[in-house]
Formats: sequence, C-alpha cells, structure tokens
Amino acid sequence: MSATVPAVVDRYFEADARRDIDAIVGLFTGDAVVVDEGETRRGTAEIRAWQEGPASRYQYTTEVLGAEVLDAGDVLVTARLTGDFPGGTAELTWRFTLAGDRVSRLRIAP
Repeated sequence: MSATVPAVVDRYFEADARRDIDAIVGLFTGDAVVVDEGETRRGTAEIRAWQEGPASRYQYTTEVLGAEVLDAGDVLVTARLTGDFPGGTAELTWRFTLAGDRVSRLRIAP
C-alpha cells in the first residue's frame, strides 16, 4: 500500500492473508467495534468470534485496489475479494478508525 497508510492497516491485510486470527485480534483495541455483513461486533471476544466464524466461512484472496488517509484520520481501503463465496468476486471498502497503533473501529461494506 501507500507509504502514508499506517502500518497497522498493512498488518491487518497481511494477517488476513495468512488467516492469522490471533494477529488480527491483536490489532484491535479492547473496546473496538467491527461492522461486517450488517452485523456489529464489540470488543475483542466478539471480534475473535467473527474471525473464527463468518470471516472464515470462505477461502478468498484480497487484492488491494487503493488506500487513502481521510481528513478525520480514518483510513479507507478499497479491495477486490476473489474466492469460493456466492458470486466469486466482490469489491469492498474497509474503513479503519485508528487509536494510536491499534484499530478502534472497522466497517467493511460494498
């Protein structure tokens, strides 16, 4: 990604590519919120359950198409998933809100 994108965002996608749930959960603050597929998960226990359940349901690869740091300090990443889920491909956005070197909020949406 771009040199201006915080390292924690790079680490998220690297850990996701390895399917390293411990590494992913370790990137979030204790009270972080993740919104994915219309569901909200709060705290690292629910984030772990999301990673072990719905986020692991399919095999996929992620191709980052672009990333930018927004005025509010959020980071917006656009990527294409290709895998064995219905439809086979999807373009999604990940909006990261950071608290220092951790993620305090992540919203994944089409």
